[in-house]
This record gives sequence, C-alpha cells and structure tokens, in this order.
Amino acid sequence: MKTIRLGVLMDPITSINIKKDTTFAMLFAAQRRGWEVFYLEQSDLFLREGRAYGALRALEVRDDPSNWFTLGEARDMPLAELDVLLMRKDPPVDLEFIYTTLLLDLAERDGVLVVNRPASLRDCNEKLFTSWFPQCTVETLVTREMARLRGFVDELGDVILKPLHGMGGESIFRARRNDPNLSVILETMTARGARTVMAQRFLPEYVEGDKRILMIEGKAVPYALLRIPAEGESRANLAAGGQGVGVELNERDRWICAQVAPELVRRGLMFVGLDVIGGQLTEINVTSPTCVRELDAQYGIDIAAQLMTAIEARLSRPAGTPHSSEG
Repeated sequence: MKTIRLGVLMDPITSINIKKDTTFAMLFAAQRRGWEVFYLEQSDLFLREGRAYGALRALEVRDDPSNWFTLGEARDMPLAELDVLLMRKDPPVDLEFIYTTLLLDLAERDGVLVVNRPASLRDCNEKLFTSWFPQCTVETLVTREMARLRGFVDELGDVILKPLHGMGGESIFRARRNDPNLSVILETMTARGARTVMAQRFLPEYVEGDKRILMIEGKAVPYALLRIPAEGESRANLAAGGQGVGVELNERDRWICAQVAPELVRRGLMFVGLDVIGGQLTEINVTSPTCVRELDAQYGIDIAAQLMTAIEARLSRPAGTPHSSEG
C-alpha cells in the first residue's frame, strides 16, 4: 500500500502554540501513521500553465514545545503529487484567502482531497452559514443599512453585532435599545453603511459558556469544549480570555448536529466546529476550527486521529466516487 502524502497550508508554523494548536495535532496524527507530510504557506502557492504548484518542504513534527518541527528544503512540485491537502489558513477570509481557494480548486480537480473543500470555504461564511438552518438559531438580521439595524435593536432590545469576516470574537459589539452609543456602534460596524454585518438576538446564557462542537465527516465528537467568558467579558472565545471546560453533548446539541450534518457532508466540509450558546447555533466554523488539543487532554481521546481515519476512508474510495453524501 502506497504511503499517503499529506500537505498542510497554514499560518507560519514558527508562531504556533503546540499545546493548543489543532493543526499541529493533525500533523502529529498523520506522522504517527507513517504518512509523508509537507508544509507550505500562502506565499508558496503558484499557478503555471493551468496547474497549481507549491514550494513544498518536507515537515517533521515533535510534541516538544521547545523544538516542535524540522523543515526540509523547498521544492517546487505540482500539488497533484499530494493525496490530501489540509487547508488550515486562519481568517480573515480576505481576497488573498479567496485566491488561495481558487488555486486549490485546481488541485482538487487534479485529484487531491482538499480538507475542507475550497469552494465551500468560499461559499460558507462562518456567520452567514447558520442562516441555512433557521430552526437551530435565533432571530438574525444581515444588512449594511444602519436604520434597519437600529430598528432590529429597538425591536429586540438587546442584540449582538458581528463583522462577517472576523474570528476569535474580534470586533463583536453588544447593542441595547436606548444605548447612547448606538449610533457610533452602528457607524463603526458598518463603516457608515459600506460594510455588511450580522445582528442576532443577545443570548444571556453566554455567561454559562459557548460550546464548541467538533464534527468529522458529519459525525459529532461526543464531547464539546464549553468556553466560559472571563469576568466582565461578553465574549467566551479562548482568544478573548475564556476558560475551556469539557462537557458531554446534550440532546439539543445532538439535534443541532443532525440538522447540520447532511449539508456539511454534501459540501465536502470534513472538519467543522459548531458554536452553540444556550442551545442556539451561533456560528459554523469551516476555515480552521480549533479546540482539539484541549478536548484530547481532558478526555484522553485523539480527535485528529479520527480525522485521519476519515481521510483514509475518502482516499480509499474508487476513482470517480463523489465525496458528498448525494453520491
């Protein structure tokens, strides 16, 4: 049986914290299986004569916070020489991110399994994608019109405003009826009507935590990471100082996962993180979901190994077999 060749496109490996880094967990799991692992960043991608290439470097990883990787010399090679490529570039989903997914479309065309599917990374905005499942989420408005947003705040009394391109709780505002700062919040969020934002009914249950539920090939990991906000903080993201505590999924969590799963599989979204507050779906993270290392540490599981098993199953399908559940 031939050795699987896995590439990873990520932010600089020099800057990661391996204790918390999900991409590192994936690479370590692949290496333990004897797979060949290759590394590249966005700047290493290029297109030539209709084919996607990368300046790829062989990568070895170690679970050692003082010396966690070794990179080989860069070598230009077609991405089609890989079997699978993990697209783990963090947001923002800016123009360079979009261009990267377009190049990865060519790799997918040439037979590479790209996780997650490039077209779906473009199509499934992590905030907006929740609106495909209105039965799972709260009242939501997406607009750039300040008057419409003000009316939504007046109607509901207490809302959360989110930029559509951010991550880690960045630039999220809470706005309330009769707030004297409401005008400046709306002007700032929408850039005076030039930028579209999402408004959702505020969930007071956020103080109990924001659950991150991980899904692999449409199946939920049975434990979630409950991110509890720091005192005085309205965001539970770990990047904003939240504390992560493992919890078992409850019946409502499993119901939400069942609602979302078929669409994730259809779109080739193999590894996804759902955010749930008070039993309501608030985000669907498709770009580079995290929390694997934290859950592994608390429950003695190996979520990245489960993903590698799912990847092996995909790769073992006969040529031409659709990746989606519709096949």
